[in-house]
Amino acid sequence: MSPEEYARARRVLMRRDPVLAPVIRKHRERSLLEGPPADPFPALVRTIVGQQLSVKAASTIHGRLVALMPGGAATPEAVAALADDQLRQVGMSRQKSAYLRDLAAKAASGELPLDALADMPDEQVIDAITRVKGLGRWSAEMFLMFRLRRPDVLPVDDLGIVNAIHRLYKLRKRPTPDRIRKIGEAWRPYRTVACYYLWRSLENTPQ
Repeated sequence: MSPEEYARARRVLMRRDPVLAPVIRKHRERSLLEGPPADPFPALVRTIVGQQLSVKAASTIHGRLVALMPGGAATPEAVAALADDQLRQVGMSRQKSAYLRDLAAKAASGELPLDALADMPDEQVIDAITRVKGLGRWSAEMFLMFRLRRPDVLPVDDLGIVNAIHRLYKLRKRPTPDRIRKIGEAWRPYRTVACYYLWRSLENTPQ
C-alpha cells in the first residue's frame, strides 16, 4: 500500500462511513505506514515473544533474546543455535521456545517461504504462517496488515476491533464476527485502514 493509496483509502472511508469519519479526522496525522516494515522472520519472532504479555514485558524479553544473536539479528540460524537454557534465562517459556524452534526450522527448510510471502495472496500467506506452531490466524492477519501492509484485512477476532465497533456503533451487544464482517462491507477494499483507525479510537479509552 503506497502513501497515495493510503490517502485515497482515508477519503473513501470518510465518505462511506459517517461513524468512522470523525475518528479518521481526529487521527489524520497518524498512519499505518509510519516507520519501515520489519523483515519477515524478525517480525514473526517478535509476534511469538509477545504472545500473552504486556507490551513492556514483551519488549524486555525480545531485547534480551536478540542480544544473544550475532549482531542482534534474528535469523533462523541464530534461533536454532540457541540452547534451551539460554532461552529460559531470557524469559522464554518452554512452549514459546518450541514455537521459536518450529518457526526457525520451517523458515530454514522453505516450508515457510519467507521471501515469497510478499507475492502471495492473503489467504495463502495465512495458510503458510499458520503452519508454524503457535501462530494462528490472528498472528497471520497482523503480519499481513503491518508487515506486508495489505489494504483489505479484517481481523474479526481481534479484541480491540470488537471493543471499538461495540462502542463507536453504539451496539447493545458485543458484535459477533458475522456482524463485524457486515459492518465492514462498507470499508472494502480498505478494511485494513478502517481497522487502524478503530484501534486509534480506543486510545485513552477505558476498555
